[in-house]
Amino acid sequence: MSQSTGLPDPVCRILVARVVVPDEAESYLSPTLRSLLPDPMRLRDMGAAVERLIAAVSGHQKIAVFADYDVDGGASAALLLDWLRQLGRDATLYVPDRIDEGYGPNPEAMATLARSHDLIVCVDCGTLSFDAIAAAKGADVIVLDHHLGEETLPEAVAVVNPNRQDESGDLAHLPAAAVVFLVLVEANRRLREQGKPVPDLMGMLDLVALATVADVAPLVGVNRAFVRQGLTVMARRARPGLAALADVAGLDAPPSAYHLGFILGPRINAGGRIGRADLGARCLSAVDPQEARSLAERLDQLNTERREVEAAVRAAALAQAEERGLDAPLVWAAAEGWHPGVVGIVAARLKEATNRPAVVIGLDGDEGKGSGRSVAGVDLGHAVQKLAAEGLLLKGGGHRMAAGLTVARDQLEPAMARLGELLAREGAGAGGPRDLRVDAPLMPGAATPDLINEIEAAGPFGQAAPAPRFAFPNVAILHAKQVGSGHLKLSFGDGLGARLDAIAFGAFDTDLGQRLSAHGGARFHLAGRLEINHWGGRQSVQLRLEDAAPAD
Repeated sequence: MSQSTGLPDPVCRILVARVVVPDEAESYLSPTLRSLLPDPMRLRDMGAAVERLIAAVSGHQKIAVFADYDVDGGASAALLLDWLRQLGRDATLYVPDRIDEGYGPNPEAMATLARSHDLIVCVDCGTLSFDAIAAAKGADVIVLDHHLGEETLPEAVAVVNPNRQDESGDLAHLPAAAVVFLVLVEANRRLREQGKPVPDLMGMLDLVALATVADVAPLVGVNRAFVRQGLTVMARRARPGLAALADVAGLDAPPSAYHLGFILGPRINAGGRIGRADLGARCLSAVDPQEARSLAERLDQLNTERREVEAAVRAAALAQAEERGLDAPLVWAAAEGWHPGVVGIVAARLKEATNRPAVVIGLDGDEGKGSGRSVAGVDLGHAVQKLAAEGLLLKGGGHRMAAGLTVARDQLEPAMARLGELLAREGAGAGGPRDLRVDAPLMPGAATPDLINEIEAAGPFGQAAPAPRFAFPNVAILHAKQVGSGHLKLSFGDGLGARLDAIAFGAFDTDLGQRLSAHGGARFHLAGRLEINHWGGRQSVQLRLEDAAPAD
């Protein structure tokens, strides 16, 4: 690869690991929408959805946008609201309350919206909402979603979803925001054919990038172009909501995929988790900088509260799961009063700690509402959907890597036993701890900003496209201390004069933090991913430490 392309060695290593051949290296490193964007009309019902949307705009009809309460839902709603606003049309935003209404459209809300609107567009939800959509009498309904569908679909004007049973699956990796974007691409094409002005879609790629990363969509194909170009758009700070969120989070560097997933995403999600459900979508769609700042500050405050609630639930869930056993195909925990807004995050933590699918459920009265996260190769959404069809769940659905469910209290044990059985058939629990794949060994002195810039050329990195991981062999811990809520900050060197800083988030949730902070002069092999740390206007190289092993 290096001889054929002349590219730096670290970049070539990444390309080879991605099974990119030399002739495709240039296009892979410079993904463009022009070459990667699929024809929107490949998706079923696209024509009907676009035709009805344009008719509503042209006829000055009243439009409502019904959105999920997570980042993908909020970004999808903001895309549609932005597009309509540029055409001089306003729309009603409706986001259901997680606790009072649950996920997706519900009959009462849809019936209420239908009484005062001509068209309801459901984004990031609706594919399984048969009763709710049937209740929207007097209004047309369009569903723009990406969650797994059943063999039948609700009676809507259109259900545009790459994860319908009758789709090919070629676009199954798209988040809902990308589906909405494709609808708007086709709508713009048709408006342009009619000689009408069209909204600027390229300026909306910041929202698509945010949703793609925050919803943990695989960074393959067109998703890479969405994120790469969306980050460029976001760096211009033209969207008041995203600029305000970056400011309250203290970001003083150009945005990266990491910032989308771990800095901005959690704050947008915080409204739907423990606050007012529509705060995230309102912030993303805000046009007034002062309003955006107020919403961002509220989301930041809620995110702090969310972390406190999450920490308490995580500790209790881990203790319960350990008592039940962490070597089963499914790791799960359930208890009275666990906040529904954090069970998904805690499930993700259990999944990461055990390398097994995990489900965490908060019980309230006769029911429990839970969320699950899966591991590569195990389709949790399909298993949950099958469980609901068998009657062991009151409700359930999702996609391969994440799912939500509602279960009757007296069915909890049999439901989880059956779910574990279904997941075991897909290979869940067959392996041990998650393998730590190391791309190359490195000396501390070689970890330079130039090296990281070369590596970033092969990005963006994320789900299905991990950043390269380096091992630093036989190094001495020079300084180590606990910072924040269970994180470890340290510096290390190889005895040749070079030293490198490192941060291990959540290190004290395992024995990693204790072992390294009490190193006693012992030497270690360290492994993790390199990044540029921006602090006080200065830049330095930092290792995001993931694991360590004694060097002796």
